[in-house]
Parts: sequence; structure tokens; C-alpha cells
Amino acid sequence: MAEKKNGKKRILIAIIVAVAVVLAVVVVFFVFKKKKGEYRLLKVFEFDGEGSVEKKGKGKITPYNNMVLSSGDKVMLDTGKMTLLADDDKYIYFDQHTSIELVATGSKKNGKIKIELLKGGITNDIRNKLPVDSSYEVNTPNSTMSVRGTVFYVYIYEIDGVKYTRVCVFDGQVAVRLVYKDGTVDDEEVLVSKGKEVTIYEDEVTTNYLADPSDIDWDTLPDDVLVNLQTIITDGRDLSITLDELKAIIEGPYEVTFMYDGKEFATQTVKKGEKVSVPKFCPAATGDWDYDFDEPIEQNTVIEWQN
Repeated sequence: MAEKKNGKKRILIAIIVAVAVVLAVVVVFFVFKKKKGEYRLLKVFEFDGEGSVEKKGKGKITPYNNMVLSSGDKVMLDTGKMTLLADDDKYIYFDQHTSIELVATGSKKNGKIKIELLKGGITNDIRNKLPVDSSYEVNTPNSTMSVRGTVFYVYIYEIDGVKYTRVCVFDGQVAVRLVYKDGTVDDEEVLVSKGKEVTIYEDEVTTNYLADPSDIDWDTLPDDVLVNLQTIITDGRDLSITLDELKAIIEGPYEVTFMYDGKEFATQTVKKGEKVSVPKFCPAATGDWDYDFDEPIEQNTVIEWQN
């Protein structure tokens, strides 16, 4: 009789254990599934050079590939190359001598990524259109940019005390708003479309656009940016420039145009890194070419005659 009771007891225990195991598996499955959908990935995708990541309470750390980043981290690249990955479809390519602060809230499906560009320039590649409740912003001292899915470049610099922000759009569309010195944001937005760029300036008097959006001046973009665009196109993106066009800009040869009185006087084709020759003939008896002929040619160049 006792053996019969013990047998029933063992069966009951086995059933309870089995049910507990099943419930544990179900709980783990749904928790993992939830975390997988909500987890916001921020990491160093690629790093090779000199730079740092400054974490609150931990000081500066040397970056490394697959290093996990957190909201509030300041990321700096001095020399070399660095790419960050947000979620699994947003790539941030650094110019050299660039620093940013990352701010990320919520999840991939319902959250916000904000990049405070503190110095230098970044190329942003948002590969999938953002969900309705998500946003991606890049902020500079005098402007803010918001996108839903695009490839664009933002660069900040200063000349003679005037602060500039350059925005180039290679795919999609970017909405730009002015940010004034007191921190207020202009209600009016300027839409910069594929193949266009715009520059914002801030001086002692005002913050405004230098001009309406115009065609991108490819010759003035850094080689690192052009190389990043080659990578993006190779990964399947359709940008406002082709691989062959990028190669010609990066590798040359380049066209040097000599201008006199607003008209073309002569042209030369020069290989990258070589020097252009002084034309044999002068367009006028007085004056000279406004150029240092000891400087190597690194892009398509226009040289003006100055009287």
C-alpha cells in the first residue's frame, strides 16, 4: 500500500516538474522575444586608428571593434577610421578629427536616436525607413536635421569666427531647421533632396542659410567621405553619384581650367598629386595666375588671372 502511494507521489512530482519546465521555457521565450524586439544596439562597428570613447563615471576608453556603446557616450576619432552601428541598420561613418555625443531612447520600433555633432563630420546611412514612432536626428550648434531613411553628410567648421554647417544629401531627403543662439528652433524647415546640399552660417548677428539648396560640390568633399560612399553603393544603395564618378573624383585625372575675364583661356589634364604647368602664353601684358604652381593638384581646379 505504501509503495502504491509512493508511486503516485513520484508521478505527481514528475508532472509538477514537467509543468514547471514548460512554463519556464514559455516565459524565457516571450521575455527573449520581447527583448529582441526592444533592444537598442549601439556599438563600434569598425575602428582602426587613434580615438576614444568617454563614458560617464569611467573616463576615456580606447575603442575596439564590437565595443558596446550607451546613451550619453562621447565618441572621438582623431586619426584613422571609425564606423558606428545603431540598431542593425544605421551606420555612422566618422571623418578624422570628429567627436559626437550619442543619445538613444526607447527601442528600435519606438524610440529616438540623436547625434550631437561636436566637431568634424559624419556620413549617415539609414538603410531602412524608420517606423512612424521612431526618429533619427543630427544636431549641430546652429541647426538640426531629421530623417526617416536616407544617406547624408554633415560637417561643421569655423572660419574667422563664423560657424558653418554643411549638409549634403546623397539619397532620400533631409529636413533642416535653424537653431538660434538662444536655443530656439525655427518653425520653418528646409527640405534638402537627393543630390543637393545646403550650408548654414552663424555670425555675431544672425543664423541663416548661405543660399537655397544647390547641387553638391563633389570636388570639395573629403576623400574619406567619397570612399565611404563607394562602400555604401557597393552594399546596394542607389546614390546620386555612381562608382565610376566617385573613382574619377578620388583618383583623377583632374581637369585644370585657366580663366581670364570670365572666359576659359586654357585647360590641362593633370594626374592626382602632380603639379600643373604654367601656360606658355599669358592672356594679358600685366597680371599673373592666382595660384601656387608648387602645390600638387588633388581635384578639379579653376585658376583665375589676376591683373
